[in-house]
Amino acid sequence: MVLLSTTHRVAPGLLSGPAWQVLRTADRVLAGDPAHPLLAPLAQSGIAAEVLDVPFYARARTLAEAASDAVVVWLVGPDGDPGLTDALARFAVEGAEAPGVVVPELELLPGSYDLPGARLLDLVTVMDRLRSPGGCPWDAQQTHESLVKYLVEESFELVEAIEEDDRATLREELGDVLLQVFFHSRIAQEHATDPFSIDDVAGAIVDKLIYRHPHVFGDRDADTAEQVEANWEELKAAEKQRESATDGVPLGQPSLALAAKLHSRAHKAGVSVALPDAEESDFGARLLRLAAEAQDAGVDPEAALRAAARAYRDAIRTAESGQEN
Repeated sequence: MVLLSTTHRVAPGLLSGPAWQVLRTADRVLAGDPAHPLLAPLAQSGIAAEVLDVPFYARARTLAEAASDAVVVWLVGPDGDPGLTDALARFAVEGAEAPGVVVPELELLPGSYDLPGARLLDLVTVMDRLRSPGGCPWDAQQTHESLVKYLVEESFELVEAIEEDDRATLREELGDVLLQVFFHSRIAQEHATDPFSIDDVAGAIVDKLIYRHPHVFGDRDADTAEQVEANWEELKAAEKQRESATDGVPLGQPSLALAAKLHSRAHKAGVSVALPDAEESDFGARLLRLAAEAQDAGVDPEAALRAAARAYRDAIRTAESGQEN
C-alpha cells in the first residue's frame, strides 16, 4: 500500500515522476473525500480513483484488506489524515500475530513538495481569513493609517534584535515586519478604484531588483560593492527623474539618520554645502555636524547613538543594582 501525500501549496496535479508512475500502475487508487483536490486532475489523466465510503474508524482495516492482494494507492487528505498511519501500523502488528493474515507493506510517498517561500501562501490565506467577513473584527477595522504606528514599532524592534544579536527574537521580529507588509497589501486589495495585491507588491520589487542589478541580470560590469552602489544610484535617479539629490529622502526618519542621509546624498552628487556654524547653544547645528562627521568616517550615527544609549542604560541598571544592595 502506498500512502501518497501532497502539499496544498502547489496546484493539484503537479506531481513527481515516481508519483505518476505509481498511480498509473496501481490496481486501485482510493481517497477518503469526494472533494479531494487530486481527483479531478487524475480523472483528466485517465486514472480512475474511488472514494472509500466507510466510517473513519474502519478505514485502516478496509485499506489493509484491500491491499492484501493488490497494489493500492491511498490519496492522503489535505489535513494529513491524522491517526490513519498509526491505525494502519497497529493493524499490521495485530495482523502479523494472527495466522493466515496477509499484512501489506506500507510505503510513504511524497507526491509534491513545498517550494522555498511556500509558507508565504499560508500567510496570504490567514490574512485573508482575518480580514474577510466572519474573521477578526479588529483586523477588519484597520487601515493603512491606523497600522503606521505598528509598522514603525515592529521595525525598531527588529533593529534592536539585530543589534542585540538575538537570533530567536530576530526571527520573530522579521515575521512581525512581514505581517505588516501582508496586512497593508490585503487592505490595498480592497481599494475601490486602485486595488493591488501582495502579488503586485512582490512583482514590482522583483522587477526593480532585476532592473537595478544589470551586473547580474544584464550586461553591465560591477566588480566591487562601490560600483554596484554607483550603478544603483544612477539607475534610481534615471528611474525617478529626480531634480535634486535630496528628492526621495524621507523626512520622517529619525533626525540623526536624516542628517546623515542628506549629507551622503550631497556628497554623492558632488554638491558642496558648508555646514552651519555650531555655537555652544545651537544643539541642532552641533548634532548635524556630528552626524556629518560620523557619515564621513563611515559610521552610522543613528546606530552609534543607540549603542551609546544601550551602554548608558546598562550603567543605569548597574547603578540601580548597587543602590538596592
